[in-house]
Amino acid sequence: MNKAILQKEVQDFIAQNLHADITKLVLKGSPFKGVSTPELIEQIEAKKRCDKKLPSWFNTTNIYYPTKINIEQTSSEATAIFKSSLIKGSSIIDVTGGFGVDCYAFSKHFKSVTHCELNSDLSAIVNHNLQQLKVQNISTVDGNGIDYIINNNKTYDWIYIDPSRRNDVKGKVFLLEDCLPNVPLHLSDLLKKSSQILIKNSPLMDITSCIQELQFVKEIHIIALFNEVKEVLVFIEKDYTEKITIKASNLGREEQSFEFIYQQDYDYKLSLPLKYLYEPNSAILKSGGFSVVANQFNLGKLHQHSHLYTSDDLIDFPGRQFEILEVLSYNKKELLKKLPQKKANITTRNFKESVANIRKKTGIKDGGDIYLFFTTNKKEEQIVLFSKKI
Repeated sequence: MNKAILQKEVQDFIAQNLHADITKLVLKGSPFKGVSTPELIEQIEAKKRCDKKLPSWFNTTNIYYPTKINIEQTSSEATAIFKSSLIKGSSIIDVTGGFGVDCYAFSKHFKSVTHCELNSDLSAIVNHNLQQLKVQNISTVDGNGIDYIINNNKTYDWIYIDPSRRNDVKGKVFLLEDCLPNVPLHLSDLLKKSSQILIKNSPLMDITSCIQELQFVKEIHIIALFNEVKEVLVFIEKDYTEKITIKASNLGREEQSFEFIYQQDYDYKLSLPLKYLYEPNSAILKSGGFSVVANQFNLGKLHQHSHLYTSDDLIDFPGRQFEILEVLSYNKKELLKKLPQKKANITTRNFKESVANIRKKTGIKDGGDIYLFFTTNKKEEQIVLFSKKI
């Protein structure tokens, strides 16, 4: 951590050049003694990334930013705030603290928060930034969080872990046992220090594999922000052996929530396209609760594997809603007759071709008010739903 970066004139320079041409700044070089050009560029690029993702940091003076990679890997402030609202207690320890965004959110709900970070430089940065953010109930530990929690006599209401999906040997990984730290390996020791553990996983994490790797899973939360899945959270409660609840939340202008019991059978009906079409939000699609959507909302499902739903009456639905104007067969000439401007929004669900191939074959450009859903109906026919968004 180069404290010269915190000098007022350097901070002013960073703020004034957030939208400057980086190439030109590199060519000019650093105007400050003790602060190199790469350091300046790193601060500018990292701060820019925090404008929308971490507004509390972006709008606070004298914040010291880590590398772009650290910013990319951290939770967004919006998901951290939501996540912190799901749990409560007096004490929580973040074993893999990172840039401290989750700890900052936890500090609003817990009396005591412990931030552990293996990277000494990043730990120092977090300690400095917490002072700027005027947070007093977070203590920082410079070192291995797993070793720290196992080797001290303290217990906590919650343990929070965000394992790194980068393995020095295997590269990018998707199984928990390949992440760092290896949570399944240390789970029994961690449960001696807290009866409740919250694990943050990648959006690409397979839910079934994750449940199979762990014990005592109580809940799985899928968190999406503006219809993009950001996190898969696993809630573990010591000795819990009941049914697992899956909760899907899509955050944005308004919150959409949906939940069901994992691996429980839900009856549903297949239907040919009716007047309205429904596409679940990304959190629900990630959850795998395809039959329960049809069951809970009394909708017809177009096909077992299509994950599109239909009804004669319009309902309030956690996802996108469309009016079906016409059902077409997959025929290029017939399709283009309906699109004189050759422009439409295209989605494929359980279809033999990709969006890119369809655009290449038909020449249909992206945009406009028409939405085309290329899918398969219950008769195994390839169809196109000519629709408009509601």
